[in-house]
Amino acid sequence: MTETATETGPGTAANGFTVKRAITAILAFQIAMAVVLAGSDLISALPRLLAGTSAPHLDAPVAPGDQVRRYRPGDLPTRQRTDPDRQTPIPDPGDMPSRLRFSVEGGIALMTGQIAPGDSTRFAEWMQTDATFEAIRLHSPGGSVHDALAIGQTIRDAGIATVMEPGDICLSACPYVLAGGTTRTVPDGAMVGVHQHYFGENTALPAFLAIEDIQFGQGEVMAHLDAMGIDVRLMQHALTTPPEAIYVLLPEELEAYRMVFDADPESEG
Repeated sequence: MTETATETGPGTAANGFTVKRAITAILAFQIAMAVVLAGSDLISALPRLLAGTSAPHLDAPVAPGDQVRRYRPGDLPTRQRTDPDRQTPIPDPGDMPSRLRFSVEGGIALMTGQIAPGDSTRFAEWMQTDATFEAIRLHSPGGSVHDALAIGQTIRDAGIATVMEPGDICLSACPYVLAGGTTRTVPDGAMVGVHQHYFGENTALPAFLAIEDIQFGQGEVMAHLDAMGIDVRLMQHALTTPPEAIYVLLPEELEAYRMVFDADPESEG
């Protein structure tokens, strides 16, 4: 029987120790770089985060140049009905479904609640039922951007109008549903607002890791708005408003960006 010689001398042990030290050093360097990059992201984002958390509450009146309001979808302010200094009734969090709810009354469909992943499929299936209506009324704090885009496209394909009533809100991703209406009505006392969005499965990732998803997602949003006949300058307000805040659009801005529209969008020139 022939034995294979195996080198086990001091030199071999020293080489193995050196390799382990090199691997450890590389891992330590990678971790340090990740910490530095994450810290850089946090430092650069800090002014925007502070701007969002220091903004007035959502139900404070807005004025030109003073339109950024504090915003957390799961923490809407309590409904205010009697205070004349308040801008509009805001839904109590307990009244807002955790995912979209669809109903029909008097020839108008009501879409209310947060936009949850999968709601676009639920909405498309609901549209195949026997319910008949001329317009869809929106009342939503937003949610899944991808589902909002798909719902807006489904509404446009069906040739249905979108409407709001005084006291209704359409925030975050909801305006992309509103944009789908063949006509779009937002009365005084209703609130439409936009801000930055998270894209991708892991919303906790720092921006330097999620940049590809963010850019792709913003591209999808802009393409959707353009296809719906909306002025994509609307996105300048979304891109400069942090997720912890919301930019409330004034009536003149809704008209300028064609978020409100009372004629067939195909006739837009």
